[in-house]
Amino acid sequence: MAFSWAEQIEELHERRTAALELGGPERIARRRQQGRGTIRERVAMLTSRFQEVGILARYPEIDSAGGHQESLPSSYVAGLGEVDGRAVAVGGEDFTVGAGAPQMYLDRAKGGMGGFVEDLAHEYRIPLMLFCEGIGGDVGGIDLAGHSYLVSSHSWGRSIELLSEVPVIVGILGAAAGGTAGRAVLSHFSVASKGSVLFAGGPPLVRRALGRDITKEELGDAEMHTRESGAIDNIAEDEADAVRQMRTFLSYLPQNVWEMPPRIPCDDPVDRRDDELLEVVPENRRRPYKMRRILELVADRDSVFEVGPGWGRALITCLARVDGIPVGMIANNPMHLAGALDGPAAEKQVRFIDMCSTFHLPLVYFVDVPGFMVGPDAERGNVVRKGMRAIQALHESRVPLISVHVRKAYGMAGQATASIDKLGMRVAWPSAEWGDMPIEGGVEAAFRREIDAAEDPEAFRLEAEQRLLDASNPWKTAEAFGIEDIIDPRETRQVVASFLNPAFASMASRLGPRNHWRMRP
Repeated sequence: MAFSWAEQIEELHERRTAALELGGPERIARRRQQGRGTIRERVAMLTSRFQEVGILARYPEIDSAGGHQESLPSSYVAGLGEVDGRAVAVGGEDFTVGAGAPQMYLDRAKGGMGGFVEDLAHEYRIPLMLFCEGIGGDVGGIDLAGHSYLVSSHSWGRSIELLSEVPVIVGILGAAAGGTAGRAVLSHFSVASKGSVLFAGGPPLVRRALGRDITKEELGDAEMHTRESGAIDNIAEDEADAVRQMRTFLSYLPQNVWEMPPRIPCDDPVDRRDDELLEVVPENRRRPYKMRRILELVADRDSVFEVGPGWGRALITCLARVDGIPVGMIANNPMHLAGALDGPAAEKQVRFIDMCSTFHLPLVYFVDVPGFMVGPDAERGNVVRKGMRAIQALHESRVPLISVHVRKAYGMAGQATASIDKLGMRVAWPSAEWGDMPIEGGVEAAFRREIDAAEDPEAFRLEAEQRLLDASNPWKTAEAFGIEDIIDPRETRQVVASFLNPAFASMASRLGPRNHWRMRP
């Protein structure tokens, strides 16, 4: 009689089936009531052809007395999949199993399956896409291991290394605390569904450390993080929207830093001229306008994807395409603080430029900045140091830069929009103006005594302002070749594309990671 492995195969199927039960029907049912999915359902939404790794891993439950209960599947699910035909490494916690606490005692010294999926992304040079929902740590793990862990910075080594190698994209779909929160922000893009939370330590720790009773939402609501702290880039209506945004972000980026970003066919004419561009900027220099509309009109139709719209609102950062070429678009926002560069906007610029420079995305900067934000609040927010870091980030970037001067470019903040130390194209609209500082404030500072001594101080001030405005018109700068060109606003798309095409092609010889430098989270 021929030998058969039927018994072992049956046990294999039983063990796989048990793993799919995760924390059990009751815990999964509670998730359903909260409108949340399991980790495998999220992976299925994101990927096709998913090949799971480690499905048989299990761990014993421990009660408060240290006794072992029956075992549960690992809280972490990981493997390889495809997103829009691209190979990716995927991983994430399931909250129904130990509240998503990482099972560090599972084999592999670098962090169990979480470390394994990072190794996959590193070794295969493919994007890493993570779902983060877990408590980050669990003192119950001491019972399992028999000792506590001394966590060193080395445990984050691979996570940090990946920032300079492959796209790291994170969806926060629930509660991300402690180490899970830390892993979430070590990414190039993060999106959280409404109702999610992120914090270094949860309410029990806050209560013990500070004596304050506080809810999870009061402590680290995702909407707060996307509006104020910037710890999370984008907010999503629900889990399906979060997955859509993760896929969209990936579509602009290459598989890794050794490859070019994916250029796609474009049926939007490069020489498209929109008369609306003549109407966006108001004649009154003090009136705001919708800068986002300019980006939409210049980019390929329906290609603009904004990153971080809720925080650092004086600056707009978007991924987009021009003639099918993926680009990073940056723009000052005159609808917030008149576009002045404050601390949060400067931090936002640094991070976005770092990301674009990492993945070889050319930059197109639409300029309307009256200077660094001034005032006591700005100074307490360290605007000068943060603003200079924004200048440094642009100076250190190694991607082509095209600056389109729409209106104002004054002071040090104007220098955060272009670098004269390397070849970058600067063009201006006829509405542009620039100088060491805005004329209005400059006149007040330079001619304070004369204004106070004049018979009609207001008339004297207005006359001085007009005289300096006449002397600083952009035509004189163009005559001195202080700017490469002044263009009809309707020509912007064609002009940008004409420089982008050869610049993008030239980048193919400069691929790979940058030595001694990586993106700052």
